[in-house]
Amino acid sequence: MDALPSSAGAEPPVHVAIIMDGNGRWAKARGLPRIAGHQRGAEAVRRVVSGAAELGIGYLTLYGFSSENWKRPPAEVDDLMQLLRLYLEREIATLHDNGIRLRIIGERDRFSASIIALIDKAERLTAANRRLNLTMALSYGGRAEIAAAARRIAFDVAAGRLAPDAVDETLFARHLATADIPDPDLVIRTSGEKRISNFLLWQSAYAELVFMDKLWPDFTREDLEQAIREYQARERRYGSTA
Repeated sequence: MDALPSSAGAEPPVHVAIIMDGNGRWAKARGLPRIAGHQRGAEAVRRVVSGAAELGIGYLTLYGFSSENWKRPPAEVDDLMQLLRLYLEREIATLHDNGIRLRIIGERDRFSASIIALIDKAERLTAANRRLNLTMALSYGGRAEIAAAARRIAFDVAAGRLAPDAVDETLFARHLATADIPDPDLVIRTSGEKRISNFLLWQSAYAELVFMDKLWPDFTREDLEQAIREYQARERRYGSTA
């Protein structure tokens, strides 16, 4: 299928990031357990990943599990971990066959050894793929990412490997988990909430934000296209008046 055409001369986004919100509310509205919402949310992930690849999006980042989500009831966390394990076991071959690279950002050492092994295997298998760069933010928090980057820089300065006056925005960005990924052009949040919830705080400084009322399990390729068209209709000036 053809890539999304430019609208009124505007280029499509290179990098789209999505805060996938609303699984629990989707399930509650239907009298179902929360895991049913997460399972339907996984189906939406498949649709959007496939759609992004078909539309020619270069980078797609999905906020799947925040560092704060570890505070949820243990039974729900266990269900989410099982769903993640199944995704890594069953979906990676399909991603690889479709030329999609997968990488995970976040505090992966908080996962079980078996899940860490599956993550490592998936990243190695898909490392050379270039059709779509898919990043999953799991056990991720933007503030923690920034703090970790600051610590690494501080260690280098203390060890004499780096001069303090060499620390600028470019150098700082190279110490983030997304060092080799362009900043998002467009950040989408589903479910009607209008906040970014500790997601890509540094990287989203100049991203366009689109908030959509639809709950994540109902999100479709057409919704992705609608958000991109809204992005294309905006004028991005990056602080200038031109």
